[in-house]
Amino acid sequence: QVQLVESGGGLVQAGGSLRLSCAASGRIFSKNVMGWYRQAPGKKRELVASITSGGYTKYADSVKGRFTISRDNAGNGVYLQMNTLKPEDTAVYYCAVDQSTIYWGQGTQVTVSS
Repeated sequence: QVQLVESGGGLVQAGGSLRLSCAASGRIFSKNVMGWYRQAPGKKRELVASITSGGYTKYADSVKGRFTISRDNAGNGVYLQMNTLKPEDTAVYYCAVDQSTIYWGQGTQVTVSS
């Protein structure tokens, strides 16, 4: 089993920054993909960014150049630095770990006011 706990969400004005953190515990494999997803009201959950254990990253077009994903070397944490936030970034952000089975955190709210 894997447990994921997100933190760092909150309310910020447009143009501001937030850093999300996700602490992973339990049976974490050395090879996996960690990522951040988000879900806005009335919309489907979408991938924001992902990072493999080898450091390969992928971003949604809407956040390229503004968000940066990283993970610690021990593989038990993943982070999302979000800069130049826009109102359309408002959503619940979920941390996920994909190691054959996908595990999800409980989510953290990010609200960007205009």
